[in-house]
Amino acid sequence: MPFLGQDWRSPGWRWIKTEDGWKRCEPFSPALEDGNNQLNDISHAVIITGDDEKEVYNTEDCEFAAKKRKKDHFRNNTDSQCFYREKWIYVHKESTRERHGYCTLGEAFNRLDFSSAIQDIRRFNYVVKLLQLIAKSQLTSLSGAAQKNYFNILDKIVRKVMEDQYNPRLIKDLLQDLSSTLCILIRGVGKSVLVGNINIWICRLETILLWQQQLKNLQMNQQVNNGLTLSDLPLHMLNNILYRFSDGWDIITLGQVTPTLYMLSEDRQLWKKLCQYHFAEKQFCRHLIPSEKGHIDWKLMYFALQKYYPIKEQYGDTLHFCRHCSILFWKDTGHPCTASDPNTCLMPVSPQHFIDLFKF
Repeated sequence: MPFLGQDWRSPGWRWIKTEDGWKRCEPFSPALEDGNNQLNDISHAVIITGDDEKEVYNTEDCEFAAKKRKKDHFRNNTDSQCFYREKWIYVHKESTRERHGYCTLGEAFNRLDFSSAIQDIRRFNYVVKLLQLIAKSQLTSLSGAAQKNYFNILDKIVRKVMEDQYNPRLIKDLLQDLSSTLCILIRGVGKSVLVGNINIWICRLETILLWQQQLKNLQMNQQVNNGLTLSDLPLHMLNNILYRFSDGWDIITLGQVTPTLYMLSEDRQLWKKLCQYHFAEKQFCRHLIPSEKGHIDWKLMYFALQKYYPIKEQYGDTLHFCRHCSILFWKDTGHPCTASDPNTCLMPVSPQHFIDLFKF
């Protein structure tokens, strides 16, 4: 007779009816300790009595329970992310007859395959921004498994940046926010909710400080290429490239490459367009910064306005939410939509919107 617990889909414990009443049994499998694949040969189990007496009996019904134990044993001894066949998640905020409980931020973080997403250059900035928002306010909302996956993904991101030298400034900002949050949580232990032992969090903080030091000492590899370079492009093409940047720090960094790019990066019209893209007219009218010649210094205005107002975010690819099915997914992976026209139900989800979906 299976025992039905809170989750009706779980196998639960298996019980045997004896002369003394119902007794609980569990599989006996020494092979689990060694991690060997010998479960198919096991055909006996142990009945646990109230007097700690054990009785061995033969049955094939315990094979399923033994496999479940092996699966749990594997999960507890792995450092990799938990992978799921479906790369989407149903977002529900209340219990229904079909679904028990509700969807959490940690569950969504585990299910949406962020470990593979960081290998895609279109999704890299999106995932890093999401990790940064979680580090600022939602770190304690993650479950133990989600926190484990969080730091595993962060480790992969740092390794990728160290190997490819891709956007180290973005990762430095993430690690700075994460280290500040951990310092506050560790200092206020007992007042804040931290899942796991305090020594684990201290080790994580030390690892973050080590990563910060490695990124600080990161040296960009000088690429040797005898072909066409950025400096060989005509001025109007270089100017067109600068006008496609949406981050002021990227413009400044590119302007440090050559004197020609520096001259183009100081163009007043370039910074004016950048201010008009990110901020409304009422916002920058309140913070006018004139230059020595009486003109508006749009470059200084951009960084001044950035302190007061959020800038628009641009990503090559984002998560999408289906309003018809209430499913969150990466657009190219798709989901089992039941709408007649699925494209009309899709809504892009920013990193902040992702966090807001799981606030209760």
